[in-house]
Amino acid sequence: MGVATCIADLYDSCHSLHRSREKLKKRNQLQTVEIKIKMDCEGCERRVRKSVEGMKGVTSVDVDPKKSKLTVVGYVDPAKVLNRVRHRTGKIAEMWPYVPYDVVDHPYVPGVYDKRAPDGYVRNTADVDPEISGLARASSTEIRYTTAFSDENPTACIVM
Repeated sequence: MGVATCIADLYDSCHSLHRSREKLKKRNQLQTVEIKIKMDCEGCERRVRKSVEGMKGVTSVDVDPKKSKLTVVGYVDPAKVLNRVRHRTGKIAEMWPYVPYDVVDHPYVPGVYDKRAPDGYVRNTADVDPEISGLARASSTEIRYTTAFSDENPTACIVM
């Protein structure tokens, strides 16, 4: 019986160690989640804010009704934040599709320019169709030709 008891104790100690590893979850990274959601009034703004304030891991919530933008900072999963906002408010919400105007090479390409975008923002070129995204980014040869005839380039062509 002494050997059987030792083996049982050894088995229990190994399984308790394995169970404690299962309980440890990988923590989410600190993230900034930006969501586009239409807000008409102060009541909508308050409902959107309260929908995510109670979430575990949320550090700060910023609501900008003029841009129809919700910014959540914290140790959260972006998909869970988006689903919670959709479920709690009953509104149509999507991840923030815009980037600052200065980031995009050609902001007036048909797939990039958006009339509904807030001032100073255009659509993200990564979200645009692959056919249009080729137009939205300058190729290396295009950049080479434009810099060859530039006044700012000291080794530019003097023919001009």
